[in-house]
Amino acid sequence: MKEEMIKCAYAAMKNAYAPYSKFRVGACVLCYDGSMFYGTNVENASYGLTNCAERTAIFSAIANGKKKADIHSIAVVSESEHLITPCGACRQVFSECLDPNTVIYLSNGKKEAQFKVKDLLPYPFSSEDIQHV
Repeated sequence: MKEEMIKCAYAAMKNAYAPYSKFRVGACVLCYDGSMFYGTNVENASYGLTNCAERTAIFSAIANGKKKADIHSIAVVSESEHLITPCGACRQVFSECLDPNTVIYLSNGKKEAQFKVKDLLPYPFSSEDIQHV
């Protein structure tokens, strides 16, 4: 299934809106029921409003009724010379929306790696941090 996810993430990457950086990224979320949700990076002239492919894919799954327990894994791809890993904002969203043991597959077409959410962000900011005493 990993290969199919990576293939779908590359297909999504073709839809990237990256007129400023020219850095295209694609993502694919696989759910336990076999459904897949795709994402690509969408830039904005006001860079802070840019959204990463990983978050786009996760938000799409959630918008379609999927919950944390429904998500099996996510693939993130780029054409970068080096293997990329999710940015800090994406890692924080992973910690909120994915199980700590969810597998993240990375690929640039030449190299591949896999991590678990808990490996990429071992000490996330969570709802427990905002509880009132």
